[in-house]
Amino acid sequence: MSLTVHTEQRGDVVVVSVAGELDMATAPQLQDQITDLLDKGRSRLVFDLSDVSFCDSTGLSVFVRAKNSCDEAGGVVRLAAPQRGVLRILEVSGLVEVLQTYPTVEQAVAGDPTPASS
Repeated sequence: MSLTVHTEQRGDVVVVSVAGELDMATAPQLQDQITDLLDKGRSRLVFDLSDVSFCDSTGLSVFVRAKNSCDEAGGVVRLAAPQRGVLRILEVSGLVEVLQTYPTVEQAVAGDPTPASS
C-alpha cells in the first residue's frame, strides 16, 4: 500500500494529512516531507492520522524525530484522530502522551488539553 501526504497551513500550524500504511517502506516519504517543512521554518505540526490504517515502529520513530526537531526549533508536534489500531500502538508504546495525541484535528490545532486516550 502506498502513502499519501498533504499539507495545509492553518494559522501558524501546518496540518500534515497522512493516508495509507506508515511502515518501513513508506516512512521515508513522510520523513522527507517533515524535513522540507522544517527547512522552511515550519515547526508547529499537527499530523492528521484519520486515514492511516497501519503504523509500525518505523512510523513511530518518524513522529519521535519530528517532535525532537520541532522541540529544538521552539515548535510542537501533535497527533490527531488516529484510528483505533494506531491509537492502540501509541498507547502500548507509551507515546500517546509524549506525542500529544488528540481525538480531532481541530482540537490538536487548538492545543485542546483533552487527550485522545481519555
